[in-house]
Amino acid sequence: MHVLLLKEPKDGESGPDPYIKELESYGHTATLIPVLSFKFVSLNALKDKIFQPEIHGGLIFTSPRAVEAVKTCLLPEETRQEWETSVKNQWNKKSIYVVGKATGALVVKHLGLKPLGEETGTAEVLSRVIIEREDTSIPPLFFPCGSIKREVLPTALRDKGVPLETLTVYQTAEHPDLEKNLKNYFNKLGIPASVAFFSPSGVKFCLDVIRRLSGERLPGIKFGAIGPTTRDAMVGEGLAVGCTAEKPTAEHLAAAVAKALEKPAADLAS
Repeated sequence: MHVLLLKEPKDGESGPDPYIKELESYGHTATLIPVLSFKFVSLNALKDKIFQPEIHGGLIFTSPRAVEAVKTCLLPEETRQEWETSVKNQWNKKSIYVVGKATGALVVKHLGLKPLGEETGTAEVLSRVIIEREDTSIPPLFFPCGSIKREVLPTALRDKGVPLETLTVYQTAEHPDLEKNLKNYFNKLGIPASVAFFSPSGVKFCLDVIRRLSGERLPGIKFGAIGPTTRDAMVGEGLAVGCTAEKPTAEHLAAAVAKALEKPAADLAS
């Protein structure tokens, strides 16, 4: 069956995207359509912050894009050399918090840092881990983030008195070719058996177009969510959610979608 994945291709991957590969193992054909476009901002301010580990209690990364922003700051050879010889080691003496394995892997690969929290999966769970581990007397944790970040983690930390400093390092917008790409997909392949959303932004930018293109056949699509935050956004838009990945990984999403596709539409539980 055809599965539509509303996500960006995994950065730096050779070969098939892991979500496509996992769904293929269940006998399904998956297609990626990028939903978002990103623009880095405040990189000079970001560079200043990451080269001052002594004034921060640790780092927080909740998205791969924030890691990419830091990586971009380290591109000049002299800057990278300073990072490798001294700054990186200073950060590794502190806590480097991440949400999810994908973000954690990029922190290791691109920054050489040792992440904590890869198994948390959501900002809500990570905030609880941070609160359990950190003291209110520490220097502020530094949190480079996107322009449309949710306030769950900052609010939770501040409510418990854990110092936090945020900096918007990328802006998120709808991909300029999104509607065109969706129309091309539906014209070529027809109504997908399943559509998987990967963020509340994806729901916001895609759902109206998908409803128009699907028409009366919309109820026959098995809609999947990468996690509870995305699921809640789908439910908030009145969409019946057929499955939610237990963890935000290719393996768990593929398993959830494959299981949902085995069921008649009337049997799906939100």
